[in-house]
Amino acid sequence: MLSYDEKQDVSPLASPGSDINSKFKREIQEICGENVMSCYQCGECTAGCPAAFGMDISPNQVMRMAQLGMKDDVLASKSIWLCAGCETCATRCPRGVALSRVMDACRQIAMKEGKAAKESNVLTFHKEFLRQVQIHGRAHEVGLMALYKTRTRDFFSDVLSGVQMFLKGKLGLIPSRVKGRAEVRKMFGK
Repeated sequence: MLSYDEKQDVSPLASPGSDINSKFKREIQEICGENVMSCYQCGECTAGCPAAFGMDISPNQVMRMAQLGMKDDVLASKSIWLCAGCETCATRCPRGVALSRVMDACRQIAMKEGKAAKESNVLTFHKEFLRQVQIHGRAHEVGLMALYKTRTRDFFSDVLSGVQMFLKGKLGLIPSRVKGRAEVRKMFGK
């Protein structure tokens, strides 16, 4: 028998036979502080998202699926891995929901549960990006790409772009010093 709270979590819009996890939205909120139930599906997040073109599930659909407790579908999507964390969704949202935080929480849950990313090598890039932030306090592009290329063994697919960026002064060989690196490391320790 479902408690009152659990009855409130089960959506009447969920299709029969779909795998529903009524605790998924609470798990997201515990990780990132965002209440997915605040979203009323206006679509502003999707309209402004610079990565939406490559996603298999649009950003507002990720929110709706999270509201419905469709954990397995959300965690299996490539959308959560393609979110750039640019916060455009949060600036456009009339309810102030930071969907990028929800996407990050979903990535954390997927990693914790050992769910593989659909997009090849995106998890490798994600881990290397976080490692660079942990070490330097921000991403060091050259170091990030060197480690990423080494781990994926894809050395030459975009080498010309890298050379062009370097020649235009867009890539620094030496990582910049960021104030508060110790605080960033403490965050990773938690």
